[in-house]
Amino acid sequence: MKKHIVKAEKRSGDLKKEDQLAWKIAVLASKTKDSDLPAETVDMIKNRIIDNAAIALAAANEYPVAVARDKALATRGIGRATVYGLPQKETFAPKEAAFANAVAVRFRDQDDTYLAAEYSHPDDNISPILAVAQQLDISGKDMIRGIGVAYEVHVALVGTGDGTGICLHKHKVDHMTHIAAATAAGIGAMLKLPVDQIYHAVNFAVHNSISSRQSRKGDIGAQKEFVPGFSAEISIDAINFAMHGMKGPNPVYEGEDSIIRRFLDGKNNPDAAYKVALAEPGKDKLRNIMMTYPKEHAFEYQGQAIIDMALEMVGKMPKKGGKVDWSQIKNILLVTSHHTDHVIGTGANDPQKIDPNSPRGTLDHSIMFAIARSMQLGRWDENVYEIKKSEKEELRAAMAKIRTEQDSEWERRYHSTDPKEQAYGGTMIITLSNGKVVKDSKACANAHPFGRTPWKRPNYIRKLENLTKGIMSDLERKRFLKAVDGLEKASSSQLAGLTPRVDLVPLETVKTRGIYTCKAVKAGRKKSA
Repeated sequence: MKKHIVKAEKRSGDLKKEDQLAWKIAVLASKTKDSDLPAETVDMIKNRIIDNAAIALAAANEYPVAVARDKALATRGIGRATVYGLPQKETFAPKEAAFANAVAVRFRDQDDTYLAAEYSHPDDNISPILAVAQQLDISGKDMIRGIGVAYEVHVALVGTGDGTGICLHKHKVDHMTHIAAATAAGIGAMLKLPVDQIYHAVNFAVHNSISSRQSRKGDIGAQKEFVPGFSAEISIDAINFAMHGMKGPNPVYEGEDSIIRRFLDGKNNPDAAYKVALAEPGKDKLRNIMMTYPKEHAFEYQGQAIIDMALEMVGKMPKKGGKVDWSQIKNILLVTSHHTDHVIGTGANDPQKIDPNSPRGTLDHSIMFAIARSMQLGRWDENVYEIKKSEKEELRAAMAKIRTEQDSEWERRYHSTDPKEQAYGGTMIITLSNGKVVKDSKACANAHPFGRTPWKRPNYIRKLENLTKGIMSDLERKRFLKAVDGLEKASSSQLAGLTPRVDLVPLETVKTRGIYTCKAVKAGRKKSA
């Protein structure tokens, strides 16, 4: 890996194109060969395609997903891209299909994760790459290379240790910026575009994907789950414009009015610098995907290890009627990192995070909910957000008993550059009414590469089976898994099989009228005629 210093220009025009980060990303994307992807990387790409299908189909009948799908439905027959849940013979425009699929994948917040200087869900890159591959008759082998490059770039921008990575959240910038850059690089690699075109695509994508983190505060709406959809559209358009010879804003990272100077550290410090470590094609194998982690539980990644720990502690709690007796629990203290306390813990000072009536997009970012709900049910599965009226008061009282506290050691491990030391867990201290204290610690989730039970292909298949039970038939599931297994040799026509259909239940349709709603479009045309 070669470390690159990224800092703003002193004067406009000081920095040669070849010295810009976007150009270096473009070189990586353009020069990567299939031989640069080791077998373990290819195998993990297949695992993440399975993972995406599992969570996308599980969310297929959620209303925001139906609304996103409605946008794609208006383009039926216009392009060659397919949509999760629909028959593979039905095809759509690539940008709209990518939007619908990316929203479906992100909705449950159960997609893969990587955390370093920045936060990320690297599999956000898969939906737009797949849509473009289908649209342009790309082979499975070329699509694998595109996904591999996207993961490589995405993880590099987030940080790979030793002080590398570009932190966005520190300045309340959403991580869509890194998604867009990685997707543009991945599509460029898949299409075997020249360096110059990928360079301008990255410039376009990064410049147009700056957004604030207000989407993750207050009354959380649909923006959070729509982020990868917007990013997908921006990246596809960026590639399209660059292929036509259009030049993107540059230097997008280092210019006088660039992202670094106007949004990140450079706005207060003109000498601010970042380090980004990029693989060198032909010299370094692309393995960054192996640093990313799957999500066993539908919850933000910082809660994965803590949910595992809470479930393991259920057996040590006083019981009544076979369930945890909350009346005998005085309080629960979670000693953890700054992020877990400040963003999803009591340090956020967000009353909605301790209200069981809050929307799922808030509850899946509340560690108080994660602890209380997992101990209340003694399990964590896809049904935990379906809270019965009879459970709410107990849950509300339980959440109020939980407090988070920052700890310097957990914070140090959270930011450690050593993957074996890096930790996203904490220490849970439960004080019972009789004064007894029950305590446990967990550094990383069981499914993490360094966890108790690191995930392999059977785990991803089991997740697919669990999340699509009653939604997708065994026959369709078997067909999909066979398509994934043979992806290296797949022709372009076979890529449609990577978005399995929902064949056991009807798909939700929108009840409201919007710009893309097919009925509204037809009615408008008839009236104007």
